[in-house]
Amino acid sequence: MGKKEEMDFAEEARSWPGVWVGEKLSRNGDFLMALADAAGSALEPSMVVDNKDKATVAQTDIRKLVRDAKERQLAVAVLVTRDKSQLRHVDRQRRWGQEDGVWLLRSTRAWLPRDLEVLRPVFERMRAEGPDFLQRNAALGDEVRRTLADIDGIEGQLRKASTAIGKAQASGRNVPGQAGGAVRQRRRSRDDAGEP
Repeated sequence: MGKKEEMDFAEEARSWPGVWVGEKLSRNGDFLMALADAAGSALEPSMVVDNKDKATVAQTDIRKLVRDAKERQLAVAVLVTRDKSQLRHVDRQRRWGQEDGVWLLRSTRAWLPRDLEVLRPVFERMRAEGPDFLQRNAALGDEVRRTLADIDGIEGQLRKASTAIGKAQASGRNVPGQAGGAVRQRRRSRDDAGEP
C-alpha cells in the first residue's frame, strides 16, 4: 500500500471517536493504534496495524504482521484491507483469533470502527486482568469471533433489504398502474377537473 493511502487511513482513523492513532512507523507495521480515554490518550492494549490494498491478503502478510507484533511485544495486531473482497474466505470466517500468541483482528476500513467497539469490553478486561486474559478465557475469544461473524451477516442482509426496497420504490414510481403511479394519476385527474 502506498504511503499516501496509509496516511489517508491514519487521518480517517484519527477522526473516529475514542480511538488513538500513532505516527507512521518506520518498520514493523504501519501504525500503532489503541482505544483512547476521554483526554485522547492511548489505553492498553496498543495494537500494531497493517494496511493492505492488494487483490487478496496472503498468509505471508499475516505471518509478517504477527512477527511485527511480537517484535513490539504487543498482544494484539490488526490487518486492515480496503474492501472485504481482499480478505480470503478463511480470513472472513475467522476475523478474530490467536496466531502464534498474538490476537489478530482481520478487518476492513469500513468495519474497523465497529469492530473496535465490539472489542472494547475485551480490551478493558485485558487492561484490568493482564494481556493473558484472553488466553485464560479462550471461550470468550471464540464468542467474539462468532459475534463479528453474526454482525457481518446482519450487515449483508440489511444491504440486500435496502437494495430490494430501493428497487421496489423505483419500480413503483415508473409504473402508472402501481400504488405510487395511481396516486399521482388521481391527483392529475382532480387537478384537470378543478377538484381539491
